[in-house]
Amino acid sequence: MSPTVTTSSEANGNVSAATARAAAKAAVDAAATGPQPVTLAKALNTAMADAMHADDSVLVFGEDVGMLGGVFRITDGLTKTSGPSRCFDTPLAESGIVGMAVGMAMNGMRPVIEMQFDAFAYPAFEQIFSHVAKMHNRTKGAVKLPMVVRVPYAGGIGGVEHHCDSSEAYYAHTAGLKVFTPATVADGYRMLREAIDSDDPVVFMEPKKLYWSKDLVDLGALRDEHAANAARGTSSEGRAAVARAGTDATLIAYGPSVPTALAAAAAAAEEGRSLEVVDVRSIVPFDDETVCASVRKTGRAVVIAEAHGFASVASEIVARIQERCFHHLAAPIRRVTGFDVPYPAPKLEHYYLPGVDRILDAVDDLQWED
Repeated sequence: MSPTVTTSSEANGNVSAATARAAAKAAVDAAATGPQPVTLAKALNTAMADAMHADDSVLVFGEDVGMLGGVFRITDGLTKTSGPSRCFDTPLAESGIVGMAVGMAMNGMRPVIEMQFDAFAYPAFEQIFSHVAKMHNRTKGAVKLPMVVRVPYAGGIGGVEHHCDSSEAYYAHTAGLKVFTPATVADGYRMLREAIDSDDPVVFMEPKKLYWSKDLVDLGALRDEHAANAARGTSSEGRAAVARAGTDATLIAYGPSVPTALAAAAAAAEEGRSLEVVDVRSIVPFDDETVCASVRKTGRAVVIAEAHGFASVASEIVARIQERCFHHLAAPIRRVTGFDVPYPAPKLEHYYLPGVDRILDAVDDLQWED
C-alpha cells in the first residue's frame, strides 16, 4: 500500500496541480521496494523527505535549497512535496541562517539547514560555537536544540578555495556538538534520519565528491530499519563499522577517505597483504571500542583523512589508539592526510589528497619483519 504524503495543501488549505503531481510521484517513489541503484545524493534527499513526512516540525532551509534544490540538488523536490513554508530559500547570510535555526529549535521545531559549501559556514562559527553547542548546558538541560547543520565538505570536485575545505576538526573540538560523516549510500540515509531525530545539535558532514557514487540500496528496508530502531530506542549513532576485514594492519578512515582506504586495501591484497578498513562514521561521539578492537587484532594502524594533519581529527584518533592499544602495537601509528597548506588549485588537488600510493607507502613503513 502506498504511503500518504503530506503536501502543502494540508498546511495551507490549497494545493497546485504541480504540487499534487509531485506528491503523487513521491508516494510512488516511497513505495518502491527491493535494492535499487541509488546515489548518496538521492539517499540524503529521501531521508529529508521521509523525515518531513513523518514529523511536521522538520523543515529545511538555506541558500538556494528551495526551487533550485541546492547547488548539489540534495534538496530537489522538497519544496514541491512539502510546500514553501517547510523548504525555503534564505538570504546569503550563514550567521542569520544558523541564528534563525537556533530560535526555531528552541521553540519545538527541527530545522535542517544547509551551509552550501564547507568554508561558507565560517561566518556562522560564532553562532554554532557560542549558542548551538552551549544552549543545552547553559540552560541546565531545560532547552534542547534538535537541529542539523548540513555541511558539504572536502575535495575531489575540482573546486577552488572556500569550496573544498575539510573543517571537521573545528566542530569536533567544540563540546556540545555531534559530528557525523557518512561514506556509503545506506549510511547517508540512515545517519541523516538519526541526526534529524536527535535532540542534540548535529553537524552533518557530507563528502561532496561522493554525492554521485552509487550502491544497490533498498530504501524501503532502510525506512523499516529506522522505524524499528526508533520504536526500540536504538540507533547506529556513535558506532564505527568494519568496511573490510583484514589481519595485517588497520586502515582507519571516515567520509571521503573511506573509498580510498578500500581501494588501498584491495591493491594491498594483490600483493599478499591483508588490510582491515574501519569506517569511523561518527567523529563525535567516537567509537573507541570498534577501532581499538581492530588495532589490537592487527597490531598496526594507519589513519587516513583529507584534512590537514596538524591538530586534526586524525591526530586525535592516533592519540586515542596510542592510549588504549599501546601494548598491542607492533609499529608506530602512521597518518596519511592532506598537507598543512591551504587547499590547492584544482589542477594540483590530486597531489594534496591522500591516495592509494601514499597509503600503501605508509603501510610499508609499519616495521614489517620481512
